[in-house]
Amino acid sequence: MASFRQSADLGLLPQRIAATIAASLGGVALLLAAIGIYGVTAFAVASRTREIGVRMALGADRRRVVMLVLRQAFKLAAIGCAVGLAGAIGLASLVADLLFGVSPFDPMTLALTPVLLIAIALAASAVPARRASSVNPVAALKTE
Repeated sequence: MASFRQSADLGLLPQRIAATIAASLGGVALLLAAIGIYGVTAFAVASRTREIGVRMALGADRRRVVMLVLRQAFKLAAIGCAVGLAGAIGLASLVADLLFGVSPFDPMTLALTPVLLIAIALAASAVPARRASSVNPVAALKTE
């Protein structure tokens, strides 16, 4: 003898396991994306050290250098989100049968996902941006 609640919970167990696995894989993908954005931004800052040194020698303060790096990361993240949203909207009909209680065109999901991704991109770019703002203009100009 089991209650209806226990029977329903047992029947939904495969869907709950699948949802847990999907959420875990999504979290890992988000972490890998943040690491990738950090790596690309750090490489861009390292390859632009001379340019950043010249900018600072000509009077750019630390805040402007940080904003320069973060603006570049924001542009890339915004382009990626726009392409991703277009793909999600275009392919929404393929996954409509897999969604329970949520529309494939859920406005909250379509609005909050790009905001979250852009916030993660900016957070991942904060360390390279801060590193760029601490470039010594004299040392950067003497490297070559």
